[in-house]
Formats: sequence, structure tokens, C-alpha cells
Amino acid sequence: MDWQGWFTLGVIGLVFLALLRGWRSPDVTLLAGAVILVLAGVITPGEVLAGFSNQGMLTIAALFVIGAGLRETGASDTLGRRMLRPASSHGWILARLCPQVAVFSAFLNNTAVVAMLLPIVNDWCRRHRISPSRVLLPLSYAAVLGGACTLIGTSTNLIVHGMMLQEAGRHAADPVWQDGLRGIGFFEVGAVGVPAVILGLAYLLLIGRRLLPDRQDLLEDIGESAREYLVNMHVLPGSPVVGQQVKQAGLRRLPGLFLIEITRAEQVIAPVAPDQILRADDRLTFTGLRSTIVDLERFPGLERVDPHPATPTDTDAGERHYCEAVVSGTSPLIGRSIRDSNFRALYNAAVVAVHRGGEALTGRVGDIVLRAGDTLLLQTGPNFVKAHSNNPDFYLVSGVEDARPVRRDRAWLAGALLALLVFLMASGRVPVVVAALAVAVLIVITRCISAGEARRGIHWDVLLAIASALALGTALMKSGVAYAIGHVVVQATGDLGPLAALAAVYLLAVLFTELVTNSAAAALVFPLAMSVAAELGLNPRPFAMAVVFGASFGFATPIGYQTNLMVYGPGGYRFSDFLKVGLPLNLL
Repeated sequence: MDWQGWFTLGVIGLVFLALLRGWRSPDVTLLAGAVILVLAGVITPGEVLAGFSNQGMLTIAALFVIGAGLRETGASDTLGRRMLRPASSHGWILARLCPQVAVFSAFLNNTAVVAMLLPIVNDWCRRHRISPSRVLLPLSYAAVLGGACTLIGTSTNLIVHGMMLQEAGRHAADPVWQDGLRGIGFFEVGAVGVPAVILGLAYLLLIGRRLLPDRQDLLEDIGESAREYLVNMHVLPGSPVVGQQVKQAGLRRLPGLFLIEITRAEQVIAPVAPDQILRADDRLTFTGLRSTIVDLERFPGLERVDPHPATPTDTDAGERHYCEAVVSGTSPLIGRSIRDSNFRALYNAAVVAVHRGGEALTGRVGDIVLRAGDTLLLQTGPNFVKAHSNNPDFYLVSGVEDARPVRRDRAWLAGALLALLVFLMASGRVPVVVAALAVAVLIVITRCISAGEARRGIHWDVLLAIASALALGTALMKSGVAYAIGHVVVQATGDLGPLAALAAVYLLAVLFTELVTNSAAAALVFPLAMSVAAELGLNPRPFAMAVVFGASFGFATPIGYQTNLMVYGPGGYRFSDFLKVGLPLNLL
């Protein structure tokens, strides 16, 4: 290697040290490494920017938008409840989630599966007071394992499939190589992939989950002083909870929320027994924390009881937000019930719930007579905080982050678009990136999500980290580091026999995957694998498949696989977490 190779090795070593120590966020660290290599002339600015036009990265960006659309319409919440409802603990959620993720990842691109499930699992963790760091890494690993079961499960399989067909063209006169380099069958990789999934999931459920970090600081800090609100919900006719017991409907042990009474016609049922049967038009009265009160609006079959006699505001559901306001001592609302206060007409906002410190509230929200110091949870337009921040009617007005009503009337449409995405990806009629971008555009055009929310739904830090990691991979290739390492490893095992050579190819693919991502590793190691097979006079197919699996199973570093990068930030992980949990999985 010349000086550029040694310089590249040094920069990447510093990047790994910074990631290991957690000096800066992953996206900033990786981008800094890429910029240093540009300044040194190892790679060009265009090669850094090329990472941002990479098809895999564009696909992930589109999937973030689709995932946000599913969440805004409530479709993802319905899917998440069906997948995770029986889970009541960390062990149960992994036992239920990981096998399903592995199956989905075999027939959908595994990156797509993680992008779709990431917000669902995050919400479930918040509601059940389980740190996301206990769940998101197994989610990524299960998706990686499942992706190795079919041809379309991961981009690595497709990359090697294409290179095999190209290489076969160079050996047209050799029938052994022609047969050995035929395209990969749809289920062919499952012969190794399925046993790997079984072994990997057993490790995650029995051993790996005990090695996961428990970052409680990721959870919303809710102490004994947290405000508890009173809110009324209406059971809609035809609701899936009609005819179910309270416990069966999932309304008994909602975290941070308590069902205190049921009003049926003129009858008040309190306290509410867990075997109480729910009926259409029941009015359910809950008391609970702000975050879970907001979550109730996402519960299928329940609708908030509007205490205001007026018709709803004309504001589109996606443009309505939640705010908190404290009633001041000079407010004209004091001494009047919410129903009679003309609140909607005065403030263009609706009272969702009421909190009164030191007093337990019951009954209808609309019948509560307001006092000074009452805290109101309001559904408002986008400019309410700005318009009323200095209003003497309130002591304090503040927004509630990440709390908007769902567009449940478009949930079926979002679900249909997701089915379209699955069909397009599985059929192979259009490229994966085109399918993802087309469905993302349709999600916005059909108003499942606004353009602004679509932009906010994209995890730009994840995309920046992926693009920067691709640039580092380019530097390894251009500087000669990749070929030098590969040549040394292969030559060292060449005299030990076919199995040793095959093992060297596999381990080399694993090593490069952990350093430069799976796609780059496959492209780097495949030519070396073919040269080893040719030198030893062996069928090239086992060596090609060693590249497939070695480049697919990246567990020990966050940059080894795109799904690892996707959960890195949201899970609050450190570089060492991947080594601790992923390295044993690599060895298995």
C-alpha cells in the first residue's frame, strides 16, 4: 500500500475509536472521517455525495415516509397492537416480535421491515415503560437473519446474484463454472438461511437479551408529580371492542391510564371490573397521564367525547395539535362548565381532558366547572400557542410535542398502499427503489400524511450515517486497503485445503461487512472468492454463497448493516453494545 492506504487505515481507526467511546453522534463521526479523506485527496467530493444518491439509501428515505404515513393514519398502531398485544414484558415481546420480523424480512426487503416497525416498537416501549434499548437491537438482528432466507430478502443476495451471472459469461466454455454460477434460486439461500434464523433467534431469546443495555434515560421521565387528566371516550357502534370484556379489549392495564367508570344510558358502572362487557355507545371515563391520554385517540373503535355542543373545527386533522393551558385567576372561564363556556368559539380549540391538582375528577368532562389553576389538554390549530401565549385568560400555554390526531379515515388507504409496496417488491416488476419512492409519493398525494410531516418523518441522521459509511468504503477500495487485506488473508489459508479457503472467504466477507457495510463487502470479496476457487480448481458456487452469507450477517458493528444504523440512534446504543451482543452471534 502507498501512503493513501496507510492514511485511510489511520482515519478509519480513529473513526472506530470515536464510535467506541461515543465522543460524538454516529452521523457526525462518520461524516468527519469522510471529510478528512476528501481533504487528503483519497476520495473526491463527488464520491462522498454519491452516497446520498445510493439506491439503498433512497429506498430507506422513502420507507421512512411510508412508515410515517402508516403512523399518522393509525394503521401502524393497529398492526403493532396485533403483533405486540400479548406481550407484557421484555422477554415476551422478543419472543413474539423476532420470529414475525424474520418471516416478514424473508419476503420484504429487511430494511423496509425495520423502517416500518421502528416507530411501532418505539411507541410500544414508551407505553409499557420498557427502554427501547432492550428491543430495537434484536429487531435489527431478526431482520438481518430473515433477509438471508430468500433472494429478495436483502440487497446483498441480489448484488451477488448479478455478479454470478456476469462471471458466468466470462467462463462460457467451462460447464462446471456455468453450472456453478447459475443464478440464485428464490428459496435456495433458505437451505442455510432458515437454520441460521433458528439458531440466531434462540441465541437472542435465551442469551442475547440478557446482554442488552437498559437505558432508562430514553424513557419519558414520569414521576409521582406527573399530571393526571380526566377524559371521556365513546365506544363506536361496530367497534372491535364491542362484546369484549374490559380486560380482553386491552383497556384494563394501560400504562399510565385507569378506567374509572362506564356510563351506559343513565347507569354508572364504577368501579369497573375486568370482566365487564363493553357495549356500543358506552361512555368510558379514564384518568391518566398526558401521553397515554393522547394515545387513546389512536385506539381503534374509540372516539373522544366532545364536550362542546358546536360542530368540530374546520381545521384538517393533520393540522390540529395538542396544547396545555392553565386557567388564570382572571379568566372568564372560572365558575362555568366546559359545556357552557363557549370555549370552542372563544379560542378555536377543543378541551380534550382536564387536570386538577390534589383532586380526583369523575363524570363528564363537559360538566366540570372550571377553577383557577385547572390544566386543560386542548386540541388546537397550529398557531394556538403563538396566538394565546400572552392571553391573560391563561397562566401558561405550551405545546405538546409529537401529539397529533390520527387520520383514521385514511387508515385503509395507507394499508392498501403498503400492500401495493409488498406486491411491487415481491414481484420484481420494478426496482425496489422505484417501488418505495412511488408509494411514498402516493402516501403524500392521497393526504395520508402532509408534506411537512413526511419531511419530519425522515431520520436524516440515519441517512447521513449511511452515506458517510459508503464513502469510507469507497476510500478502502480506492486506496488499495481492501485488496491488500484480502490477498494476505486468502494467501495465508491457501495451503490448508478447500474448507480452510472457504472459511477464509466467509470470514473475510464478515470482516468487510463490519467495516464497510454489506453491499460494499459483497462487491469487494466476490472477485477474491472467484480467484480462490479458480486457483484451487473447485466449483465456485460454495464460495459465492460464502460471500452471500458473510456479507449478510453483520452484527458486531453499527455500520455493518443498514438496519443496525437505523436503530443505533433511536435505541441510544453505544458501539460497544453491538460488540457485546453481536460478536457471539457472528461466531455462532
